[in-house]
Amino acid sequence: MTASLDLHKIVPPLLSWYDKAARVLPWRENPQPYRVWVSEIMLQQTRVEAVKPYYERFLSALPTVETLADAPEELLLKLWEGLGYYNRVRNLQRAARVIAEQHGGQVPASFDKLLALPGFGEYTAGAVASIAFGIRVPAVDGNVLRVISRLTADRRDSKDAAVKRQVTEAVRGILPERVGDFNQSLMELGATVCLPNGAPLCAECPLNGLCAGYRQGIAAELPAKTAKRPRVIEERTVFLLCTEDRVALRRRPARGLLAGLWELPGISGTLSAEQAEEQLREWGLLESSVQPLPRAKHIFTHREWRMTAYAVRAPQPFGEFVWVTRQELLEEYMLPSAFKTYADMLKDWISVDI
Repeated sequence: MTASLDLHKIVPPLLSWYDKAARVLPWRENPQPYRVWVSEIMLQQTRVEAVKPYYERFLSALPTVETLADAPEELLLKLWEGLGYYNRVRNLQRAARVIAEQHGGQVPASFDKLLALPGFGEYTAGAVASIAFGIRVPAVDGNVLRVISRLTADRRDSKDAAVKRQVTEAVRGILPERVGDFNQSLMELGATVCLPNGAPLCAECPLNGLCAGYRQGIAAELPAKTAKRPRVIEERTVFLLCTEDRVALRRRPARGLLAGLWELPGISGTLSAEQAEEQLREWGLLESSVQPLPRAKHIFTHREWRMTAYAVRAPQPFGEFVWVTRQELLEEYMLPSAFKTYADMLKDWISVDI
C-alpha cells in the first residue's frame, strides 16, 4: 500500500451505502450456499445482466447439489450454452459430486474444505464462505483490487500475485461482523461506481472523502495496466453440412480449445471452393457443390478465429458425423457461440424442421 489510509474507516460508510444502493439480484434474495456458489461460478468473466436468465434456468433445472451431480453432460452444457468458459460448469459438476460423496450433499461450511473442491480458488471459496455462512474471510476479485488500489493510490500492478496477497491481507484485517455484506459491498462498489477502464464515478462514491486516488486526481489511472498478450489469429474453414432435415455435428478433441464440445465440422486454414470440395470427398461426399457463406470471426480470451464457411446440401448423411434436426440442436445439443453466425443460418438450409 502506498497511502496511509486506515482502511477500517471505509467499513461504516460502505455498508451504509450498500444497504441503500445494492442491486436486487436473485442470489442475494435467497443466499443459500448452493445458490451463492452457482452464481459465483457464473459471474466469473461474465456480466451480471447476462447471468440472470442463465441462473434462473439453471436453478430451475438443477435445484440441488444432488441434481447437479447426477445431471447428464449434454443437459449441463445445454444449460450453460452461451455463457462460455465451459470448464467452469464441468468443474461445478465435479465439485457437486465430491460434495455429494464426501459431505452428504451439503456445501461445506468451511473455507479450507471449499478451497479443496474442483473449480474453487481463494476468491470463490471466500465468497461462498462469507456470503452463505458468515465466515470472516475476504473475497478479493478484480473489482476489490481496483477499489483498494484507488483508495490507497497504489500504482503497482494489481494482477501481481504479491500485490494481490497484500490486498487480501489488508481486507482480512478490516472484516466486520457483517462479512458477507461487506465483501459484496466492495464488489458492488467496483461493479457500479468505481468502474474499470478509466471511468470511475467518483462524484457518486460513498468513499470519495477517504480516497487517496480521488484526492490526488489519479483514480482513473489506477490500477496500473499491464500489457495484454497479443491475440493469436487462427484462420479456419467451417462447413454447414445439411441434408433435407438434418445438420452435421462432431465432437471436438478432448483437450484444447472448446474441449469435448460439439462443433460444425471444420479444419484449420482457409480453403478455396475447390479445396473445400476435395475435403468433402475425403469425408465421403463424392459429388458436391459448395456455396460460400459470409466470413465471420469469434474472439476467445487470447485467440481469434477468422472463419471462411461453405454450405453444402447432401442427399443423405455421410461421413463420421452426428446428424441432428434443427429442433434437436435447439433443445438437446450445445453448440458453442463461436458457431452462432452459421447456426442462425440453418433455417435457410434445413427445409423440414421437426
